[in-house]
Amino acid sequence: MSFASFKRAMALELPIRQLGAVDAVAYKALRDEMLARFPDAFTSDAQADLAKPAASYLSRFSNRDGDPARFTLGAWLGERLAGAISCERDERLKVRHIGHIIGMMVRPEAQGQGIGRALLRECIAQARAVREIEMLTLSVTSSNVSAIGMYEGCGFIRYARLPRAIKVGDTYFDKDQMVLNLQ
Repeated sequence: MSFASFKRAMALELPIRQLGAVDAVAYKALRDEMLARFPDAFTSDAQADLAKPAASYLSRFSNRDGDPARFTLGAWLGERLAGAISCERDERLKVRHIGHIIGMMVRPEAQGQGIGRALLRECIAQARAVREIEMLTLSVTSSNVSAIGMYEGCGFIRYARLPRAIKVGDTYFDKDQMVLNLQ
């Protein structure tokens, strides 16, 4: 078996589970790395978020109200968090039917192995299990062709593009807004 085949087989058996407080340090390490390596992919700034404590991300894992539409999933390669994805929704009654996918990330050395797609599919499945969630939205940097292809492959469609959505140094990046109807 080639190394590439071995890595693909590993991804298929990849443990994906909901993250909790015990995972905060691993999540922050992954997030800090991704923000620094891919500044055009996130609206958060690596330098600003570096100073945040790991505990500041606990609200992404769940909230005090126990909302089942607020969760973060993690994919693990051994003891190392290889990727994560979060889902949240607004607390306001009129928009609680919309879930938002945020913070999708996979370590560079783990990319191309199906980890992102596995995380996305599990996120969609968990969101779909929340009866009130009727659709999922996300935003993605318009030039990130591989991520857009993955989202489209899972049924998302682009409904808008926000030109110059983020600015990194003197360079602007557009963001595509995508939606998946769950009903």
